Amino acid sequence: GTLPHFIQEPEDAYIVKSNPIKLRCRAVPALQIFFKCNGEWVHQNEHFSHEYKDLNTGLKVREVMINVSRQQVEDFHGPEDYWCLCVAWSHLGTSKSRKATVRIAYLRKNFEQDPQGKEVPINGMIVLHCRPPEGVPAAEVEWLKNEELVSSLTDDNIDTRADHNLIINEARLSDSGNYTCLASNVVAKRRSATATVIVFVNGGWSLWTEWSACNAPCGRGVQKRSRTCTNPAPLNGGAFCEGMSVQKITCNAPCPIDGGWNEWSQWTVCSSQCERQRTRECNSPVPRHRGKMCEGNSEATENCTDGLCTQSKAFLSTYWTRKVSNDVALYSGLGAGIITVAILVVAVMLYRKNHSEYGVDVIDSSALTGGFQSFNFKNTRQGNPLLLNSSMQPDLTVGRTYSTPLCFQDSTDKELFDPLPDIKVKVQSSFMVSLGVAERAEFHAKAPAETFPRDLSRDYCSTMDRRKKGLLTLNGPFSSCKEPLRTTGVFGHHGGRLVVPNTGVSLLVPHGSVAENMSWEMYMVINQGEASVQTLDSCEILLGPEVTYGPPGLDLFCPVAMTIAHCAEVDAENWNIQLKRRTQDSKWEEVMSVEEESTSCYCLMDSTSCHLLLDQPGSYALVGEPLTQAAIKRLKLAVFGTMEVGSMSYTLRVYCVDDTPHAFQGVVAAEKTRGGQLLEEPKMLPFRANTFSLQVSIQDVPQFLWSIKPFTTCQEFSFPQVWCSNQQPLHCAFSLERYSPATAQLSCKISVRQVKGHEQILQVYTAVAETEKESVPFFMQTDCTITSQTGPKAFKIPLSIRQRICATFDTANAKGKDWQLLAQKLHLDRNLGYFAKQRSPSAVILSLWEARHQDTSDLDSLASALEEIGKIHSKSSPKDQDESPFPAVHTLAYNFEYANKMIQLWRNVSRLCLI
Repeated sequence: GTLPHFIQEPEDAYIVKSNPIKLRCRAVPALQIFFKCNGEWVHQNEHFSHEYKDLNTGLKVREVMINVSRQQVEDFHGPEDYWCLCVAWSHLGTSKSRKATVRIAYLRKNFEQDPQGKEVPINGMIVLHCRPPEGVPAAEVEWLKNEELVSSLTDDNIDTRADHNLIINEARLSDSGNYTCLASNVVAKRRSATATVIVFVNGGWSLWTEWSACNAPCGRGVQKRSRTCTNPAPLNGGAFCEGMSVQKITCNAPCPIDGGWNEWSQWTVCSSQCERQRTRECNSPVPRHRGKMCEGNSEATENCTDGLCTQSKAFLSTYWTRKVSNDVALYSGLGAGIITVAILVVAVMLYRKNHSEYGVDVIDSSALTGGFQSFNFKNTRQGNPLLLNSSMQPDLTVGRTYSTPLCFQDSTDKELFDPLPDIKVKVQSSFMVSLGVAERAEFHAKAPAETFPRDLSRDYCSTMDRRKKGLLTLNGPFSSCKEPLRTTGVFGHHGGRLVVPNTGVSLLVPHGSVAENMSWEMYMVINQGEASVQTLDSCEILLGPEVTYGPPGLDLFCPVAMTIAHCAEVDAENWNIQLKRRTQDSKWEEVMSVEEESTSCYCLMDSTSCHLLLDQPGSYALVGEPLTQAAIKRLKLAVFGTMEVGSMSYTLRVYCVDDTPHAFQGVVAAEKTRGGQLLEEPKMLPFRANTFSLQVSIQDVPQFLWSIKPFTTCQEFSFPQVWCSNQQPLHCAFSLERYSPATAQLSCKISVRQVKGHEQILQVYTAVAETEKESVPFFMQTDCTITSQTGPKAFKIPLSIRQRICATFDTANAKGKDWQLLAQKLHLDRNLGYFAKQRSPSAVILSLWEARHQDTSDLDSLASALEEIGKIHSKSSPKDQDESPFPAVHTLAYNFEYANKMIQLWRNVSRLCLI
């Protein structure tokens, strides 16, 4: 009394290799059952059917089966997969079963992304990425560690569910090993390349031992204490402890004091035996600290009657004879000594009389010499031969070169040719003596406070201790009294961009980061005053300006993109670069290391700029610590010239400044106030962390037209001055004077070189007439005037195209989040864990791309990336394209006609934005 109903309906099936599959149907009550595939009836001869009685209901059950071969599926072409359903008849009517799809199963050989080996510190996060080969049905992924299955069910520290990736939240030593991604489906199993994970432990110092005993038995000595790098010991290639394993301090051990006799006591009364006694004590001084006891007797006894009491006349005669002979010997010796002293005094007087005509004074030879001739200073210490040190002994022979550090960080009000003030030194050279010159050259000089050893690991770091122990000073271009560089703008839902002109600093506020019907007045400030970053070893330096953006209570839906220019030659082997943020109590904390992965912040280092994705407003600084002597900081070199009004003097000022637009802007501002003229295109000099100083020298000056003040042809910056300048310009000056007012041209070379390092030549050729003054050329950046842009004009990617790309790549499919492939093609495929935590990973990736390419007007790279993604997934047959996980990519970039229109549209939009 009912229509047929199906007890068993056909199920989806996969054809493996060439084996046909069977589709079954069971219905009750049913007079006939036939299969219908792809809208056409299957021939009756291909059906296998039989009937049987259900013992529970007593009704007849009809079962039908057909075979589907691989050839049938391959020969079918239609908008859908190959499908079949059952149609059952009874005397009341017909019923249809569900559609069952039949697909050819396969699994490609090559993984779309193999896991990469990593070295991570203990307790750090390990993320191994795996994208299995394309296959039908989609491959399931398992992870093997040393050929054993890894399961997140038995270890809470391991997560294998996030997009086929393996995540170990806190790395342990036991997590080191060889990891393999295993992909499998009904067809086959595939193994990825093996990724080796090494969990290392950085060494830590043990506690200091007790101070040793003073090593000198007497006087000034040394005490030592030591520690070992065993708390913990470095493992698996971890870094060895930084710092000293042995400390030394001076000590003073008490010296032995030998005992001394005090005066004799009075003689006692003559006794009946004609004797008297006297005594003395060994207490002047008392022997101390293992000193010797007094030698001799503490008691004396003598005959109190000179022997007359008991001695005979013969004995008395002998006594007087001995006494007279002893007195004669004593007085003869005294006379000979007096005669010898008199002869020596006469000889000295005659010698002084013969040499008085030269007028030579005995003076302190450790000071800087001066006069009409230059001298060579010989230094027994290995290092910079031109660095002055008051402890050196000068060589007073005639020399050819003279160099002295005349470069000051703030030389605006400092007398240029008073190189070392505060110590008066008089020096007369042997050259002047030979000429009979009686005058003495007098200089006011100040010796360096300390020497500078050549040990990178700790010695040059100690120069920071002259400021504050454990502090890193961040300076602006000049002094803390300067006004900070500031730009503001009001941003709504459409977002925009903030730019501090000519500094390499900008802030991108993405579309949708501000809620609709809301707006924020945002600002960005480059801090020019002094601040301090708390560090552990004082070896860190500032690589770019310290930037603050706000306001503090800013509430955004997605991170902003900040760009900061830096001056480091980025190399993970030579640099440890960190992003730091100022806390509420004005201290600094580490946000992340640029080489590590973090889910709280994203840092992308280019050759000259750092692009940051930030969620929190505040003050940020990019700080670098050199790991080896091969670490390089880029310096920008520039030479300016000014003619002093009403004089014959011409001054060349050579600037050495960190190679960032912000730092060089301070130089330009200072030279504008002085009326300086840029004489040569600024050049870049790589400055290595090898503790050697920087020398600036002037060469090829026409001697018949110009004169230069003596002792200034070669000047020098010490290594700490250059390396720790922290964006503050250093400069030195060369003062030249022309012999004739008719001289209107100056040509020379200025060499800037690091000892045992690179050299750069600045060629000077300029007119020196007072009336010919040119302004300093302005910066050539495109943001020299624009400080704030809002709305669509601030972005290179049109909003409609941006939304369509996000809708395409944020959509989940069998292959996971497709934004990972977008990040890979845009070369932003590191630290993917950060993108995974965003609401729209694709939108954040595009914002980072915008920040990275803000100085270029070409959008072809983005279009090419989309086109390449489309090509990758278009190699399958047309029926597979309908199942492609990238349908929108086909719509956007793989339809060639439409892709060409899109690229042309992007180019036009780019040109309009520039206009």
